[in-house]
Amino acid sequence: MLISGCSNGEEKVDDSMSDENPSGDLAPLSKEVKVLIAEDGAASGAGFYIAKEKGYFDDYNINVEFTQFANSDDMLPALAAGEVDIAGGVSTSSFFNAIAQGIDVKIIADKGHYVDGNSYFSFVIRNDLEDEIKDYSDLKGKKIAVSSQNAVDDYIYHEMLKHAGLTEDDVEFVLMSDFGNMLAAMGNGTIDAALQIEPLITQGVEQGIHTRFGDATDFAPDAQIAMVLASPVFLNEEEDVSLRFMAAYLKGVRDYNDAFIKGEGKDEIIDIMTKHTALKDPALWEKVAVTGLDPNGEMFIDDIKKQYDMYEKNGATRGEFDFDKSIDTSVTEKAVEVIGKYEEEE
Repeated sequence: MLISGCSNGEEKVDDSMSDENPSGDLAPLSKEVKVLIAEDGAASGAGFYIAKEKGYFDDYNINVEFTQFANSDDMLPALAAGEVDIAGGVSTSSFFNAIAQGIDVKIIADKGHYVDGNSYFSFVIRNDLEDEIKDYSDLKGKKIAVSSQNAVDDYIYHEMLKHAGLTEDDVEFVLMSDFGNMLAAMGNGTIDAALQIEPLITQGVEQGIHTRFGDATDFAPDAQIAMVLASPVFLNEEEDVSLRFMAAYLKGVRDYNDAFIKGEGKDEIIDIMTKHTALKDPALWEKVAVTGLDPNGEMFIDDIKKQYDMYEKNGATRGEFDFDKSIDTSVTEKAVEVIGKYEEEE
């Protein structure tokens, strides 16, 4: 939903440097544009929240608004139709099926991956099993809760089984869609292990219910958990807007990395995260494992393909998913050229 005098190229602006923009890179748009983002307060939306609160969108004369959808079945058609400009998505068989069957959305940038050795989405085991379960192979015969099937959670679970040298028949799979219920089930001994998510991982550790077990990067270091999705209308007909949007988004992501990886400006970023997400306790933000967000927007595309291959093998896909058509990182790459590549510290 774009409201702008520059729609369809009618008032294209010069992409040259401009002193009118405090960032000194791209000139602001000649008229304010509203960009609608489907975002539900997930921590992986940090780049959006930070860019909004720190004025990076304002620098380009972009006004972002957030909206929520009950489920992706409603969100994806709205995104494809241009009723929503940007959204977050996770890998599921239904996501791929929707696109394969004509719901045209583009996968454009990273919105969530693992941080090496400190994953925000990883396995936990009951505290009373710590002496019994020392290695992944020791999960044989145990009840393991996972939140979904033929989705990224299921993919991570199966990557763990392969790493452990186990088969599906060696463990008891427990489908439990609510992560909060996993915590309760762990507390009453109904399950032995779970693929759990922050902040519930940290909360369960502090309550003495479970303990982190290894780390998901032990067996899935390059897992792509979530992606930034875009309307093709937004990308193709509003090139000036989408480029500036992505530049602002990546600046927000870089501030996030500076805060949680380098420890720079952390208090300010935590304030923003408590404002926009369900995790309202600043002290807990100091303890949780945070979502990995690539400061250059780069994704693990080969891993997305591996996830799809698993769903296809399971007979959960319908139609043929065209990766070359659906993954379009061109606006992200151009934004990096404009603002400069972020170099990770060794």
